[in-house]
Amino acid sequence: MFIAMNRFRVKKGQEAAFEAVWLNRDSHIRNEPGFEAFHLLRGPEGEAYTLYASHTVWASEDAFRAWTRSQAFRDAHKDAGSSADLYLESPQFEGFATIQTVTP
Repeated sequence: MFIAMNRFRVKKGQEAAFEAVWLNRDSHIRNEPGFEAFHLLRGPEGEAYTLYASHTVWASEDAFRAWTRSQAFRDAHKDAGSSADLYLESPQFEGFATIQTVTP
């Protein structure tokens, strides 16, 4: 399993606009080979920002990398620059290989 995360430091007062971008977008990931789940997470608030993270779960890192080279990825990210004014800085990508999984 591979987990891909992007962290977003969203400017104070822009949270609703940021969430609307995500909630109203046309997702192109559902049917991608190896895709398992997506989560948008709202985190702690700082003085100037609220932290968010997007979190996708993939069957493997290879499946994730294949998606980043796909037309679906290009379609999903074609307007990414149009919401840049919502952020303090560019999103920060973090990729994680799963070492252990515990389930009920």
